[in-house]
Amino acid sequence: MTRLPISCFIISKNEADRILHTIRSVKSWVDEVVVVDSESSDNTVAVAVAEGCRVITQPWLGFGPQKRFAEDQCRNDWVLNLDADEVVTPELRDEIIRMFAAGRPAQIAYAMSLDLVYPGDRRPRRWARDHWYVRLYDRNVVRFRDSHVHDAVVTRDHTVGSLRHCVYHYSFRSYDDLKQKLAERMLLSAKHAQNSSQVALLARLLLETPNNFFKYYIVRRHFTGGFKGLKYAWIQASYRQLKIVHMWRARYGQTRRVAEASRSGNIAAETRVDAQGGAVSPRSDFGLYPKTPPTGEIYAERA
Repeated sequence: MTRLPISCFIISKNEADRILHTIRSVKSWVDEVVVVDSESSDNTVAVAVAEGCRVITQPWLGFGPQKRFAEDQCRNDWVLNLDADEVVTPELRDEIIRMFAAGRPAQIAYAMSLDLVYPGDRRPRRWARDHWYVRLYDRNVVRFRDSHVHDAVVTRDHTVGSLRHCVYHYSFRSYDDLKQKLAERMLLSAKHAQNSSQVALLARLLLETPNNFFKYYIVRRHFTGGFKGLKYAWIQASYRQLKIVHMWRARYGQTRRVAEASRSGNIAAETRVDAQGGAVSPRSDFGLYPKTPPTGEIYAERA
């Protein structure tokens, strides 16, 4: 098979059990596979090297900066970005090959569907409709946003093409894994969120769960996934509310606790508790937390 002038880049952290399928879905038809690893403690690097990838170790910079660093390591103008839990389907592979066989692509960026696969399943549910992202693009024209929280390609006024076929997204190993990843991601999102008034946050505390449950269960069609889809939608909705809890505590909880400590003359002790509490998920607020301890990942991939 003729290799296309495309560099595929993957960022990784402790993905030895999943990255092999990702690499093998592209390595036979792209010019190179570049893996930027964030100091994995498992065999991720060994797996990537054995598959012929070029591996670069880079301590975690944040979502956008890490992917921009990976872009800079590629030798081709056209790049394909995959996460270590994503697999290009044969249909999408053939579609990209046909597009490049016809000459230079008509657009400078192409979006594709990332369809979630539940744990234990081999393919997405019927009528999956999860995420639509730009992943194939000319890095000399557009690039990933320099954001620590959001990893999206900024296309500005350029027309974005669409690819018909999808990537399979094996986003989480188990539902406890999903909960752990969402707990980490919601804490990070709350930290970087814009300031909101008390009234706005109170309204979101009431509406965040039902609104997000409707989005995931109905709009993104997880109702076609049976009990697995129902469970996934409920966990996603509940953890979106957790982000609002973190925002409330960060903006108003600290002020209230320090004021109470000041009245009691115990400011130092309260400040220490506050500093610790800001980094800990409020387990007393939801009975939704993973039964396993944190895995030590420094980034939580898209769920």
